[in-house]
Order: sequence, then structure tokens, then C-alpha cells
Amino acid sequence: MKLFIHWIRQHEKLSLLTLSFIIPAAVMAAYFCYRGMGPFGSSTLLTVDLGQQYVDFFAYFRHTLLSHPSGFFYTFQKALGGEMFGVWTYYLMSPFNFTLLLFSDKTLPSAIFWITVLKYGAAGLSFAWLLMKTKVQKHLPVLAFSTSYALMGWMVANQLNLMWLDAVIILPLIIWGIIQLVDTGKMRSYVGWLAALLIINYYMAYMVCLFAGLFFLWYWLSQTHSGKAAFSSLYRFIVGSVLAAGIAAVTLLPTWYSLGISKNQYLQTDWSAKFEYFPPKMLAKFFIGSFNFSQMPKGTPNLFIGSLMVLGAIFYFLQAVHPKRNRWLALLVTVILALSLCFEPLDLLWHGMQFPIWYPYRFSFVVSFWLIWLAANTLKPEFTPTFKQLTVPILLCTTTVIYVWVNVAQFSFLSQNQMLIGSLLLVAAFCLVALPNKQPWFYQLAFVLFAVIEMTSSAATSLNRISYVTKPEYQNYQQVLSTQAADVTDHDHSWYRMTPTFMRTKNDPLSGQFNGGSVFSSTLEKSMPTFMGNMGEPDGDGFVTYSNGTLLSDSLLNMKYVIDRHTNSGTLGTNVVNPVSTRTDLTDYQRVRKDGMISTYKNPYALPLGFLSSNKILSLDNFTKDPTQYQANLWSSLTGNPQDEHLFGAQNFDHVIFQNVKQQTKLTGAILQKNNLVKPGVITFNFTPKTNNAYYLTLGANLIDDNVSINLNHHPLAQYPTYRNTIIVNVADHQKGKPVQLQLTLKKATLWLQNFTLYQFNNQQFAVGQKRLAANPLKVTQHSQSSLTGSVDVKSNDSTLMTTIPYSKGWHVAVDGHAAKAVKVAGIFTALKLQHGRHTIRFRYWPPMLTTGLIMTLISLGICAFSIYKQQRHH
Repeated sequence: MKLFIHWIRQHEKLSLLTLSFIIPAAVMAAYFCYRGMGPFGSSTLLTVDLGQQYVDFFAYFRHTLLSHPSGFFYTFQKALGGEMFGVWTYYLMSPFNFTLLLFSDKTLPSAIFWITVLKYGAAGLSFAWLLMKTKVQKHLPVLAFSTSYALMGWMVANQLNLMWLDAVIILPLIIWGIIQLVDTGKMRSYVGWLAALLIINYYMAYMVCLFAGLFFLWYWLSQTHSGKAAFSSLYRFIVGSVLAAGIAAVTLLPTWYSLGISKNQYLQTDWSAKFEYFPPKMLAKFFIGSFNFSQMPKGTPNLFIGSLMVLGAIFYFLQAVHPKRNRWLALLVTVILALSLCFEPLDLLWHGMQFPIWYPYRFSFVVSFWLIWLAANTLKPEFTPTFKQLTVPILLCTTTVIYVWVNVAQFSFLSQNQMLIGSLLLVAAFCLVALPNKQPWFYQLAFVLFAVIEMTSSAATSLNRISYVTKPEYQNYQQVLSTQAADVTDHDHSWYRMTPTFMRTKNDPLSGQFNGGSVFSSTLEKSMPTFMGNMGEPDGDGFVTYSNGTLLSDSLLNMKYVIDRHTNSGTLGTNVVNPVSTRTDLTDYQRVRKDGMISTYKNPYALPLGFLSSNKILSLDNFTKDPTQYQANLWSSLTGNPQDEHLFGAQNFDHVIFQNVKQQTKLTGAILQKNNLVKPGVITFNFTPKTNNAYYLTLGANLIDDNVSINLNHHPLAQYPTYRNTIIVNVADHQKGKPVQLQLTLKKATLWLQNFTLYQFNNQQFAVGQKRLAANPLKVTQHSQSSLTGSVDVKSNDSTLMTTIPYSKGWHVAVDGHAAKAVKVAGIFTALKLQHGRHTIRFRYWPPMLTTGLIMTLISLGICAFSIYKQQRHH
């Protein structure tokens, strides 16, 4: 042991930095191995959004860098098509993501394992580096602080939000930059690291910027400067911050534009000056393992930093070593941060004027940083608290323990056992801090071991409560999807979209590499959910799901292929392929491949990406809330035939049977009530189609899975479970004379039959219109993710080229080599007015504001280079 200590002392700085990385990385890697995750077992780190959203973005990251670089700015794999710049700058700019290139799509969960472990290690390393550069701590105790920082409650709770962890890694480096700026006037570190974080993740960088402002004010006002020197620091801080933003302008400006058409459309304008919960409740989060699944959607801030750090932060304010002014300023910063964790207007400010959907108090990592920083400034080997100094922390901690113990039933993440262990650890921490003569190495070792053991057990207790996707669940589905999608894309190189009737996540098109109709992304353009909701598809603020296609919508949106899972065959087991769509109208399509339980259908009615249509589309006002009417109006304005507005005709059911439900004569909009609350309430609707047409049923947002279960012909109706607008479900096709039965089972005492209407579709009339529109196609000759070239023959003098390319200011259109102005139609699509003749049309996507951003970045870099050159000449 002595030799080891001697070696460490010889290479102290390097050893401590290495260990500050290894300890948190090894702790988490060991825990993940124990849980059988990543390459070491049959589980994965995929849970919640990491499994439902980010893993598909990571697959997209790989495909873009390795095979399709044109997908950096735009892709048709995001819903019907959308900009990708906002997705990259929010989810994918971390340098750690290059690790993904070493793995295949199938082994992405293992890549995520390594990235997560590396980020834990990097957080410990950067905090240790800050402590050693500032000489706030030296020798072994550095490891106690770096481990407490890397394994703090916020990291454990948010490890699944991988793209946020870079902020925790870079924050100490930005703080070092601020200290450098105030002490020496050098701005280089501050500007460089702030610019890096703004590029890597602008969202978390925004929170770090707010905290950097607070930290700068504390540090600047704490240092005694003469007037002129003091103001030069303030000037440098402002100039440095502006320069950092200027360097990052290349990503910030296009992202700002992207947010303007997506996330910023939902900015919160109604808020009140109130506390979001009783503030002392957050004290429960300082106990070991204070996290569980219910804390993800709605919880209190994650603040666990370990007993030693809490005591160190309290002692900071009682230590005469620190000037009074510094302590009062530190107290002011602490009060502002504490208020931010519970006072609504401040909470809203930290989140960019938008309340988070899930993962509340996302900025609480800066609060943990601040408390650990204060502790590091206090718990030095020479510090031994006096009896008087001990009284305040003892009183505070005892009051906290009593308050939380009495109210423990209110905290689902705490048990009395955890409280007991936490309290014992607190007593042990008091003893450690109160000990005199802290110089010997064994005391320092005990100090570090105490912190490591406490932080490890807290992380393990918290994560033991979270369930994860297993490796086979992810890999088997990935195998099915990629095999089926690749089979189509290998045989057909033309431009088309396709949709599966099953899904693992709404981002399947991004990982399966096909143009689909679904996506889940925080930066989804608002026009997309609006349109999809109007068309009768499930939608939300950040997602759309193309699971409820009709013959009409499939045709219009160029859904040339539908991959279907047979619900009545169970070869692969339901857990691998989960159907979310009922499509009896696939009988109108041609089956081109059968692979066990999966069949691929080719749609003979799929219109091309662009086609000549009636000019009526240019003046369409489609305000109806009925999706069948919305689709018919849209179709009619394209064909120019007013008869097409009646493609869907309402039908009556032949007879309805009520079991334990009060009888109703008028069904649509009726409120059904159970007679006997204990027994099941069932309504059975029967009808026999009189034609071979397709039959569709509309279901209002009240008829979701929570309120009712629906069976079609004695099988559960496959349907995506959540939707907020009326949706369309296909219930029959080519079933003339065959009885159809729909059975609704109430899950509650009453049920509102909101917009519950049966429609017959006019297949023949639809086919006539489809033929007319398909007659004059845009023949696509070249296509990538962000450009398209095609030709079209215009017979009349004044025609409209309708495309299903979502409208965006980023699309630059040239007709026969001359710039042309595109028109937005139906609130979402791009159309062009064309004259008689044969035309070559080119679409090219370039993110709005990217050029301006690029110029600003180059100017800012030029200014930095010039000032560095000037400084060097000066010296």
C-alpha cells in the first residue's frame, strides 16, 4: 500500500485525473454488468425516450455519416419529410456519438452502454480538473468531490437523456474559463468551452449560460478589485459570451429558425407567481436512492450529492476563512437557485419559457454543481469545525430528517430503511468532518471511500427501480423491420413512401431507412401534427403516427408499399411485432412478398410524389373537423370534381345489442351508461356490407384505450393507443354479404360515443379520380434526402404541379434552371404554378439562416484569431 501511495505522490496530478475518470466509469460499468446490460447480458440501457426515440436517431446518425450525408439537413424519413438540422443540434452533436460508428444497428444498445459509461467518467474528470487547476482541492480528497459530481442524483435520473450529459461534463470547464477571465483577463477557455457547449446542445447550454451569469457575478463581486479592473472583467465576460454565441451561430441560427416552426409554437404564455409544491418537499431528494419511475413524468428536483457534500456546503456559510461578502453573495446565489427549484416563473425561465414534458427541473445539475463547489471550498484538510459551527448543521439536518421521516408516506421513492441508512451515513459524515488532524493518507482514503460507497449505493438503489428493454426485444424487431424494408428498397429505387402496420417506435422509418409517415421528435414542425390530425391519424405536439391510412390517404401520400403483420398468425410472437393498424382494405393492393407472418403489399393507386392537379387546390379552405370530409375535400380540390366531396357516405348499423348498458336510439355522440356498475357493459354493432367497397369507422378522442376496448369480428382492434383528434379505422373491404361485428366493452361507468360513425367509401369514383391525377406525373430522375430532380409535361396553359413535399422556406425550386416561387397548399404541401410545355424541375434544400450563421461564425473566429495573435505579439 505504501509503495502505491508513494507512486501516486510521484505522479499525483496524472494519477488523480486518471482515477477521477476511472472511479465513476468503473462503478457504473460494474452496476450495468450486474444488471446484465449492454455487451454483458441480455438487457439494455434502453428505457423511456432512450428506447422510444433516441436510439433511432443514433441509427440515423450512423446511416447519415456512413452512407447518406445528404440526410444531414433534411430527410423524408421524418414523418412525410422535414428539416433535420434541429434534430442534429438537439440530439446528435455530442463528440461521444462517434463511438456509434464502431457498432452496427443491431448492436446499438452496446454502443449506448459505452457512451454512457464514458460520459460518467468524463464528468468526474472535468470536475477533478477544475479543482486541481484552481487549487481549491489537491491530493486524494479530489476524488471524493469528482465522484460525488459524476454520480449525483441528476446524472443517475437523466442518464437516459444521453445528449444532456455533455453539459455536466463541460460545465466545470466553463467555470474554469470564468475564473481565468476574472483572475487573469484571459478569455480563451471561457469562449472556447461555451461555444463548444452551444454547438453540442443549445438547450442545456441555455441553462448553463444562466448559471454562468450567476457564477460570474458571485466570483467577480467576491474578488476585491479597483473600479477600472472590475469593469474590465465585466466587459470581457459580456464580450466573451457574445463571441461564444457568434462562433456557435452556424448551428444556433438555423436551429432558432427550426424551433420557430416547431417547439417555440408551444411557448407558455399563461403562468402564475406561485410555488409549484411545498418547498421543503425537495429536502427528501437529499436522501440516498431518492428516485423512481414516477419521478420521471412529474417529480421534485434531483439533488442527491451525498452527505459530505451537503455538510460541506452548509459549513461554507459558517467559516470565517471566507470573507463575509463572499458568504453573503454565495447565500444570495443559493437562495436564487433554491427558489428556481420550486417557484413557477423562475422554473419556466430556466426551461426557456416552456414547461418540460417529463423530466422536470432539468437544470438542477447546476444546483448540485454549486453545492459541491461550495463543499470543495470548505472541506480542506486544515478545516476542523468548532462546537459552535457544528450546531447549525446539526439543527438543520435533524429538522430535515424529522420532517421527511414524519412525511415519508408522501415520497414514493423513499422507504424508512433508506432514511435510516441515510441518517446513519449523515452521522458518519459528521464524524469524518469533525475529526481533527486530517493530513494522514488513511484519513484521506477513508474520506474518498465514504463518498464513493454512498454515491454508488444511491445510484444502484435508484436504478434498480427502472425497467429496461431487453436485447432480444430490440434486436429481433430491428431484424424484422430492416429485412422487410431492405427487401423493398433493394428492388425498387424509385421515389416512394411505405408504411408498416406495426411499430416498435414512431421513429421506425429513421432506423429502418425508409420514407414513412411517422416520427417522434421535440423539433417536429407544428404543421405536420396539425395536418395528420385533420387526416384522422394519431398525433401530438411532438409526434405523428401514420397508422390509420385509407385508400385515399395512401394514394395521395405516395404510400406505395404497406408491410403488414397477420394478426391471426403467431409465428414470431406478439412481443416482437406489435400491430398498431387494422387494414382490411389491403385486399385492394397486390401482395408482392410473404415472409412468415409478414406480407408486403404494393399499392396500385399510389400517386407519384408530384402530379398535375386542378388549380382549385390553390384556394382550398378545409376547416372541417371530420377527417373523412377533410380527406374528400382535399381530393376534390385536386381532381377538380365537386362529386369527390362525397367519397365517404355515412351508413347505419343493421342492429345494435346493449348488454348491461342503457339503450340508445341515436348512437353518434350518445353517452352510454352501465346499468350494473359491477358487471361488464358491452355494446355490439352489426352490419352486413351491401357492396365490396371499403368501410371506415371514425372514433373521437374519447374512445381511446383507457375508456373502452374494441373488438372487430372477435379479434382486438389493432390501433395506436393514444390520439387527441378523431381518427379513421378501416373495418371492412371486399366483404359484400359477409356480416361484420364491432364490440365495445366499457372500462368505466359511462362512455361518450364521440364521433362514432360508420362510412362507406366509393371505391369506383376514387379510382376514376386517381387515374386522372396519375396521368400527368412528375417523373423523378434523381433524388437524395435533400434534393430532387424530375420532369413534367404540361398540356394546358396554366397548371398546378402538386407535390407531397412538406412546404419549407428551405426548399429552393428551379424550373428549367430558373428560380421559381413555390406555393404552400393545404397548410402543408409545396405546389408550383406551371405554363404549357415540358419542364425540368429541381428541388434543393438548404437550411434557412445557415448562410448567415456561417458568415457570423467565420467573423467571430476571425476576431478570436486576431486577438490571440495580438496577445502573443504583445508578450
